[in-house]
Amino acid sequence: MARHGGGRGWYGKVVGAALGVTVLAVGASVWTAQAGVEGGGTPQASASATPGGDVQPVAKTIVHASDAGARGVNITIDDGPDPAWTPQVLDVLREYGVKATFCMTGIQAQAHPDLVKDVVAAGHRLCDHSVSHDTGMDKKPEAYQSKEILDAERMITKASGGVRPMYYRAPGGAFTPYSRELAASRGMRPLGWNVDTKDFERPGTDAIVATVERELPNGPTLLFHDAGGDRSQTVEALRRVLPSLKAEGYAFGFPVR
Repeated sequence: MARHGGGRGWYGKVVGAALGVTVLAVGASVWTAQAGVEGGGTPQASASATPGGDVQPVAKTIVHASDAGARGVNITIDDGPDPAWTPQVLDVLREYGVKATFCMTGIQAQAHPDLVKDVVAAGHRLCDHSVSHDTGMDKKPEAYQSKEILDAERMITKASGGVRPMYYRAPGGAFTPYSRELAASRGMRPLGWNVDTKDFERPGTDAIVATVERELPNGPTLLFHDAGGDRSQTVEALRRVLPSLKAEGYAFGFPVR
């Protein structure tokens, strides 16, 4: 899975201005981000970071498949919500009748709760994308990983008005066996991607569309972004990709849980 190194700097500025998230900077070796690697202690969620109740654990393997079947496609939108771009993404999705999964950071969700509620009201699903979008989480201690995941879960749930995230996507794909097991124990299926559109790098709308067309045979889960900078290329790419995929006989769904 590709790592979006540019995202760390942008979120670092937001973190400095927004939240006092305690970071345990203790040196520790952590496993590499592999979907099939097992190991580590059993994660325990602290009561202070446990929103809601009746949580049903889900599988801890990283999911890519679509619940829409063999011709299903999952649209996933990362890093928001953002007041400039999330509404535009929602408008395009609404125009073409497509539901998506929004992988939100805790910081952005807390800053823009009305947008989180708009996403939920439109029938989309929520995904925990950590508090601060640290793409080096897999190299940090378990206590740090736990705080990033559980605090983001709490922040997103509060911002949504009580709707919990159904998935966990590690920033940059920085999963560990511990983080996957912790998320799954909280009912959040670890979520990967098959098509990295590279929209974060703003390569141009044509390039984003071409990447989707070229890489869709790799699998059904597409990665886009609605925050972290100018996302006008993403909006336009979605405006072209969604009707094109529909015309080719694809159906839009959610990642299986």
